[in-house]
Order: sequence, then C-alpha cells, then structure tokens
Amino acid sequence: MNYSMIALDVDGTLLDDRHKITPRVREAVLSAANKGIEIVICTGRGTTSALPVLKELGLKGTMITHNGASVVDSETREILHDTVISHELALRYIQYLREQSIHFDMNTAFDLFVNHIREEAATMYNHLQAKPILRTLEEGMPERLVKLSVFAPKTVLDQVEADWQSWGPQLQAIRSGDNFIDVQHLQASKGHALERLAALRGIPRERILAMGNYYNDMEMLIYAGRGVAMANSPEEVKAAADEVTVSNNEDGVAVVLERLVLA
Repeated sequence: MNYSMIALDVDGTLLDDRHKITPRVREAVLSAANKGIEIVICTGRGTTSALPVLKELGLKGTMITHNGASVVDSETREILHDTVISHELALRYIQYLREQSIHFDMNTAFDLFVNHIREEAATMYNHLQAKPILRTLEEGMPERLVKLSVFAPKTVLDQVEADWQSWGPQLQAIRSGDNFIDVQHLQASKGHALERLAALRGIPRERILAMGNYYNDMEMLIYAGRGVAMANSPEEVKAAADEVTVSNNEDGVAVVLERLVLA
C-alpha cells in the first residue's frame, strides 16, 4: 500500500520512555516525509507541548492535539477546528476534583491554565515541555475550553473513573496514560479529527497509516487503513489494531516505517 498520510501518537509511541526521539525513529519519519507523505502528530498533549516535538523532527504542518479536540496549523498557528465544551458541563468535574484535591488543568487550543502547581505537577509539565498559565479562581474557566486534563497516581485515577461512570453521557473521560484522564466533548477523538483532516485533504482512509499505544488512540487505529499498536500498549489497544510492533523503547515507529513505507 502506498500511504499518503501517517498519523503518529507522541508519548509512548514516537517518544521512548525517556521522552526522547531516537535517531533511528527521526530518520525514518523524515524519510517518509521526504517521499511526500504527510506526517500528522496526533496527541493528547496540548498544542504548545506538541510543537517542540514537531520541531525536533524537523517538520511543519497540521497537528491533531488534545485527543482530537483541536486541529491546528503549526506554522500559522491557525485553529482549523476545535471542539468546545461548555462551562456548565465542565463545572461538575472541576468541583469534584477540587473537593478531592486532585490536580487538573484547563485547556484551550493553544493555552493551558492552572489554579496552582504542586511540585509533582511542575515536574510533569517540564517533561511535557508545557508552560502552564496561572489563573485565579475568580477568573473562572477560559473561553473556548476544549479539555480538562487530570493528573494523579494511577490508583487515584482508577477511583475517579469509577466515580464518574455513574454520571452519564455528559462529557467523555478518556484515559490518555496511567496518570492522566482527559475530560472532553463527546465528539472529540483522534479518530474523528483524523477523519475530518483526511476528508479535507481528499485522502481515503485506506491510504492512512496510524500508530499509537493507549486507549485514546483506539479510534484512530480503527479508522486508519492500517492501525499499528506498540508492544507497550494495553491488550484492548492491541486488539483494536491491525498489527502490533515492538515497543517505543525498541524504535517501534521506525521498524514499521522501514517495512511498510521505506522498503
């Protein structure tokens, strides 16, 4: 199959566990781009946190960020699409998180706002190359809110998920990592955003290759003509993919590109 678009998750897929792009992966991605294939970063990260990854690859272009809630142009900083959640729906989740003293941030397409930052959260943001903006409680929620991102130990988030299951279909709470839950619009997903971008480009799904490693990647892997899960993925994610490659610490992205695109 000749692919026209390659959609790549970032953390746990493109990056290894040291949050690095290995030389082999970078070379494979650039070689694919040089063949005229559009490389699309598809990440749960916010836009400002994803931009350094694209820059490190030496690429420009369209990025799908916030698990599909935002589609942005990396050069012009134009927001091509964003899926906004209402303050009324977000408030219930925020009140719960404040009562439980669980860290969260509030995201627009380009900005990330917090009411406070503890040491653990500051370390996390540093790893993700994110730059939180302090916002007082009196200032409330930002306009065009696309995501609440919750950060806590896995056991805490397991309980949060259990508590929220009884709330019904107001917003979706999707696990984007062991220590993260993202709260978004019901229609926001990497799969929906990738489908929208492919339609804009006139690319059929059969000519899209997607790679990911976590629950927030599943719709993207299912939509793409070929979806590849990393060996470090949960079993449900592997089951949703067409194939499983080696882990992010074994240059999994490069292994797939070398075989399917560059051979």
